[in-house]
Amino acid sequence: MRLGLYLGYSGGKMRLPIDLIKQAEQLGFHSVWTAEAYGSDAVTPLAWIGAQTSKIKLGSAIMQIPARTPANTAMTAMTLDQLSGGRFLLGLGVSGPQVVEGWHGVAYGKPLARTREYVSIVRSIFKREQPVVHVGEHYQIPYRGADATGLGVPLKSILHGRADLPIYLAAIGEKNVQLAAEIGDGWLPIFFAPKHYPTVLKPNVDAGMAKRAQAITIGQDGFDIAPSVMVAVGNDVAKCQAMIKPQLALYIGGMGARGMNFYNTLACRYGYAEAAAKVQDLYLSGQKEAAAAAIPDELVDEMSLCGPKARIAEKLKAWHTVPITTLIVTPVTPDAVAIMAEVMGS
Repeated sequence: MRLGLYLGYSGGKMRLPIDLIKQAEQLGFHSVWTAEAYGSDAVTPLAWIGAQTSKIKLGSAIMQIPARTPANTAMTAMTLDQLSGGRFLLGLGVSGPQVVEGWHGVAYGKPLARTREYVSIVRSIFKREQPVVHVGEHYQIPYRGADATGLGVPLKSILHGRADLPIYLAAIGEKNVQLAAEIGDGWLPIFFAPKHYPTVLKPNVDAGMAKRAQAITIGQDGFDIAPSVMVAVGNDVAKCQAMIKPQLALYIGGMGARGMNFYNTLACRYGYAEAAAKVQDLYLSGQKEAAAAAIPDELVDEMSLCGPKARIAEKLKAWHTVPITTLIVTPVTPDAVAIMAEVMGS
C-alpha cells in the first residue's frame, strides 16, 4: 500500500502547502491530489505543484464531469500529463445536484449514463485510433442537434497523449462503485471504512469487476483502490477526534439536501442511521457545533486515524486487511505526513 497526499479545495483564499508537498515527495509519497467544489479548480494547483516537484504524481480528486466537455477534459489531462513528464492521474466525478444545477447550471440528469459516455469519449481521445465520433444520450460528437450548423467534422487530437493515461472515478453509491470498478483504472472513495468493506462495499466492487473483463481493456495493470483518510496526530485521542468531527458533520449533515445526501446514506449503510439523521437535523437547522458533537467517536475511528503514533499504527492494521493500493492522507495536523510515512515503513 502506497501513500498519497490530499489537499482538497480552497477556502476563501488559495494557498498551497508547497513545503509539505515537497516533504511528501521526499518521503516517497506516490501522489498528491487536489479537488474542486465551487471555488478553486482542481487543475491549476496541479500545474503549480508539478512545476515545483519532479517525481510525485499529480491527481485530480476530482474534476467535475458536468463542468467540462469530455474533449476539454481530455485536452487538459494530456497537456498536464506531458508537461509533468507523464505524472498526471485523471480523477473524475459527477458531484451532486446542488453544485451541478446550482453552480454549473446544467441538469443533474442521469449521472451513471453520463459518466459511462464521458469516460468512453475521453479514452477514445487518448487512444487517437481514429477521429472521435460518439452518438449518445448525453453527448453527440460531432454535434447534430436541431441548432447545429452541420459543419462539424470528426477530429483526432493533435497532441499525442498517453493512450493508457489512468482514469479514476469518485464513487460512494452502490451503482456508482460498480461503474468505477467496471470502467475505471481506479476508485476514489471518500469516508472509506475498512470494517465495512467486506459487507457494504466489496459486493459492488465485485459486481463491477465481473463486468469489467467483458467491457474494456483498462490502461493500467490492476485496479487502484485509493481512499482518502483524515489523520490527526496527538496524545489526546478525544481532541484528535474533535478535529475531524466538523468535516464529517459538514458532509453527513449539510452536503446535499434531505433525501439526497450521498454521505448521509453511506453513514446509514455503515449502521449509523440514527446518528446520521440527528446530525443532518442539527446541521440543516444551523446548529453546526451540535452536529459535530453528535458524530459518534466510533464512526470517526472507523473512517480516520486519530491519536498518538502508536495508536495510529495499531488502527492502520485494519486498512491493510482490505485491498487498498493507495492510501491518500488528508493531514488534519501538519505532522501527519511524516508520521504516516514512519508507520507505513515500520
